Amino acid sequence: CWTPTQVRVPTSFTFHPTCKLHLCTCVSAAHLYPSAVLLNLYIALPFSYALADNVYRTMLTETNNHFILISGESGAGKTEASKKILQFYAVSCPSTKLLDNVRDRLLLSNPVLEAFGNAKTLKNDNSSRFGKYMDIQFDHMGGAVGGHILSYLLEKSRVVHQNHGERSFHIFYQLVEGGEEDLLRWLGLERNCQRYSYLVQGECAKVSSVNDKSDWKTVRKALSVIEFSESNIESLFAIIASVLHLGNVTFVADSQGYLLGIPAQVIQVGLTHRKIEARSEEVLSPFTVDQAVYAKDALAKAIYGRTFTWLVNELNESLANKDSSRKTVIGLLDIYGFEVFSVNSFEQFCINYCNEKLQQLFIQLTLKSEQEEYEMEGIEWESVPYFNNKIICDLVEEKFKGIISVLDEECLRPGEATDMTFLEKLEEKMGGHAHFVTHKLADQKTRKTLERGDFRLLHYAGEVTYSVVGFLDKNNDLLYRNIKEVMRQSKNAIVKHCFPSTEPDSKKRPETVATQFKSSLVGLTEILMSKEPWYVRCMKPNEGKQPGLFDDVLVRHQVKYLGLMEHLRVRRAGFAYRRRYEIFLQRYKPLCPDTWPNWKGTAAEGVECLVKHLGYKPDEYKMGRTKIFIRHPRTLFATEDAFEVCKHELATRIQAKYKGYRVKGDYMRQRQAATKIETCWRGMKARREREKRAWAVKVIKRFIKGFMTRNQPACVDNTDYLAFVRQNYLTRLKENLPKTVVDKNTWLTPPPIMGSLTDHLIYLYCVCLPHVQLQIKGLTSSIFKGTKENYPHSVGIPFVDTRISKPHTFPQYSVPVVKYDRNGFRPRFRQLIYTGSAAYLVEEAKIKQRVEFNNLKGVSVSTLSDNFLILHVQCEDIKQKGDLVLQCDYLFEALTKLCLVANKHNFIKVVQGSVKFDIQPGREGFVDFKSGQETMIYRAKNGHLMVVSMKLKTVWPFNSQNEQIHFLNYY
Repeated sequence: CWTPTQVRVPTSFTFHPTCKLHLCTCVSAAHLYPSAVLLNLYIALPFSYALADNVYRTMLTETNNHFILISGESGAGKTEASKKILQFYAVSCPSTKLLDNVRDRLLLSNPVLEAFGNAKTLKNDNSSRFGKYMDIQFDHMGGAVGGHILSYLLEKSRVVHQNHGERSFHIFYQLVEGGEEDLLRWLGLERNCQRYSYLVQGECAKVSSVNDKSDWKTVRKALSVIEFSESNIESLFAIIASVLHLGNVTFVADSQGYLLGIPAQVIQVGLTHRKIEARSEEVLSPFTVDQAVYAKDALAKAIYGRTFTWLVNELNESLANKDSSRKTVIGLLDIYGFEVFSVNSFEQFCINYCNEKLQQLFIQLTLKSEQEEYEMEGIEWESVPYFNNKIICDLVEEKFKGIISVLDEECLRPGEATDMTFLEKLEEKMGGHAHFVTHKLADQKTRKTLERGDFRLLHYAGEVTYSVVGFLDKNNDLLYRNIKEVMRQSKNAIVKHCFPSTEPDSKKRPETVATQFKSSLVGLTEILMSKEPWYVRCMKPNEGKQPGLFDDVLVRHQVKYLGLMEHLRVRRAGFAYRRRYEIFLQRYKPLCPDTWPNWKGTAAEGVECLVKHLGYKPDEYKMGRTKIFIRHPRTLFATEDAFEVCKHELATRIQAKYKGYRVKGDYMRQRQAATKIETCWRGMKARREREKRAWAVKVIKRFIKGFMTRNQPACVDNTDYLAFVRQNYLTRLKENLPKTVVDKNTWLTPPPIMGSLTDHLIYLYCVCLPHVQLQIKGLTSSIFKGTKENYPHSVGIPFVDTRISKPHTFPQYSVPVVKYDRNGFRPRFRQLIYTGSAAYLVEEAKIKQRVEFNNLKGVSVSTLSDNFLILHVQCEDIKQKGDLVLQCDYLFEALTKLCLVANKHNFIKVVQGSVKFDIQPGREGFVDFKSGQETMIYRAKNGHLMVVSMKLKTVWPFNSQNEQIHFLNYY
């Protein structure tokens, strides 16, 4: 979705409540900002969640990188705002087991960095003493898959010195107050912060708003979740403890050197002597007391600073995403806020310089660039005046002329350079600058507020007076080479990593802290300029860190120096949304029939056509040279709503096209397959046809050659032909056999090749075959002789194998019948077929009923001359069909064949009068038989089937006595 997140450089304003609100929990945020599209960016609360949600949706929509710059004074709530935004992403992003693991690491990196990089100051109980920029990496589905952290200028001097009312870094107090007894015993520590010199300088070891014991448990859990090894955790705490022990060193051999894995004697020499190279010789020169204290503090700062860098690198390794595919990024910049203390030193100078650079970036991306864009695009615009702090940034960082250049020059020049000579150089080069003043350059009234070792800068947020004491030492941040060599002998894995033997040990002076910080800010600016900016401006409601108290004067001052009024004027007079014509047209062209699917003209003309179709009023938009500018968010919301509706229609059309494409593809594949099958089938048929024709040619050739040699003795040429002649004769003979066995004159004339075989065939037909017929006739006689009225008429009729033209598979016997329905006795023509195991009633090759011979209880016929038979079937299931009532013209032949096939000779009953049969199990029917003048079959009034048959005279089955004598001779 295209949400109001495309509004130019969105900025949110938050007030630090200084107490936890239910509104600010990440769980409530998930309910306040569900996965649905968030439309009202300007009403939804809390604002940090609204902005975070819109950044996330814009990133998914535009697939580009973004960053959120969280700025404000020290104590205004920047760190809390960054944590809440991170928690919001953890709750609202897609969740899987892998993504949850990454999410937990991202969340728990915060308490670890806070423990090692935050401290209590006069302005804030949890002040960030380092700058942090975190990239959160998202995949194409919006899941958080990794992260990367950049740190800037840790305030290492806080390790060895704190102002009154301030504390060192939280981790020292957490270890002492919350560490387990066994751990403290191993580290040689006591559960009393007052025992350690580095922790009591601010006289504020206990803070009511900070629970060190609870935070210690959180840090321990976080280190485990981030998967720090136990050995690394032990080494890390050993380093923290060693820093505390260093603070108590009084230049007597300390027995706690084992925490760093270095012999105590070696540490003693390193802290009390300096190695000097004289020509080719190295000489150890003892330190003065001040030099030894400086060396001790420098070592403590170096150990802690390098350990912090190692910790950030380990966190980055834990958060790293190993997938090389393209990721979109949301950056979170949580950096120290503008600070003004009673005594401001080098650290405050660097911090405030950083805030000047970020304010300059804000001005450049909002006030300056936006107004320049209107002029460049030809939009009528009345310029809004604003304060550009570039003059202050140049005062600090300008090459060869800025304060940092002068500071570096003093640090690097030979001779006796002191903090006061640095101040004199500043007065010499900066004299007359409107934003720089010292005791020497000030007027009489201002001079009273400045010490001789102070200089004052007029920052964008107000005047800040800096004391130059310690500027050179802190900028140099030197660590003697022989101390580095001592640290390289450490057996502590982390210390060994922080002081590698491969580190160049050049005699050339290293880059100063201010220059390093300046370079890192330049790199940070380049990172931010490559991403889309979003801002969270944190306001401090009061100086007393009290909830529910709103100081109008303080808030008005913050609004003024942040340039928010000018920003609001520009936004109110300007346009809420702008996009290049190509991008706007590409997204919204489906809303206009003239621009969809492709616009033939220029992009500007297409956008003009589109907005006219959408009904934009003239005061709602302006057409620039390369962009369209929309004044009100509601206009964009209406357009986006229309596009949401249109997207569903487009999706439906795309689905239809895709489904058609899929079906067409399937059809084409099936068509190709069918074509291939047809081709193969035609080929196979053609090959078979060719083979048949080749075979036919050969057969015809053999036939012709055989015919030509038919009268010759059997040979290779006429063998096939003679076989054909024999087969043809036998086939014709089969169809033209004599009607009676006594007829020997109607036999077909055999071909010469048959010879004496004809006489043998006649013998078989007249002698052998009638014996089979005689046996069958004898079985028929034993069943029906003297019981069935029309039996004598069947004696002279030979039995045949089948009464139906033979199918491809030959059954035992088949005969046409008329089947009478059990209900209504309607006649139906069927075929009765016997196989080896069952009888089938068939209608045109469709089996109507199958009767297993095992289930055949018997057959009933009447004593009269009718041709009816009733097959009694054993029925066990009510769903089975009942007995069969059939009429067959070849009654005696069919029943005799049934006895032979079923191998049941005594199951035929000849009944007089009526026959009872089962219509279905439990229901009976009757067939009544009687003699009459003519044959009739009908349903009687009593519901029985009435069969009337004519009474036949007893006849002899042969035509003459002579035939009878011949018949008996054969048998």
